Amino acid sequence: MNYSIARRRMVEQQLINKGITDQRVIQAMLEIPRHLFVEAGFEQQAYGDFPLPIGHRQTISQPYIVAYMSAAAELTGDEEVLEVGTGSGYQAAVLSRLARKVYTVERIPELARRARRIIDQLHLLNVNIKLSDGTLGWSDRAPFDAILVTAGAPEIPEEYLAQLNPAGGRLIIPVGPRFTQVLTRVVRNGAEFDQQQLLDCRFVPLIGEHGWGDDQ
Repeated sequence: MNYSIARRRMVEQQLINKGITDQRVIQAMLEIPRHLFVEAGFEQQAYGDFPLPIGHRQTISQPYIVAYMSAAAELTGDEEVLEVGTGSGYQAAVLSRLARKVYTVERIPELARRARRIIDQLHLLNVNIKLSDGTLGWSDRAPFDAILVTAGAPEIPEEYLAQLNPAGGRLIIPVGPRFTQVLTRVVRNGAEFDQQQLLDCRFVPLIGEHGWGDDQ
């Protein structure tokens, strides 16, 4: 399989044809080899328009959602970004092409180690991975110009709002019941938080102190 052709077809059919217009996001999605981030045996499906399992009841999001969330963050290249839920590492890799520094938090050690290995293989030197409860954010690296949460939260954790840059920090997060959410964008201006609902979505649950319990 020619992965570069598959990747270009993915961008043209799944992103551009569905309204993704941010050229920096499009270029990042063309550059990052998604097939490296899926589980062994799923490489041939890596550029399909659907999520794929990565083990531990987690998934790698469909390409459109990765691109949509990245575009919604409105990154220009000089930002410091927090991603909650490293998972496969694919979203962090895409963000590495869009921001100056990427901080990403994962609660499952095996996934964090695998993501670190692939990101190092690709020489993405601006990605920092931390093994921790993602619902707490990464307070000692705050404030962040953007926070992307790749798991569904029952409500928006106050920790994320507090860790946003007061001068226009953007939070992109799926919010709602455990099995269906609305992707929500919050923009911080000082003590004000402007909230906008973007689209219906379905993510794995955000597990942690300020999310869902692991046994729910």
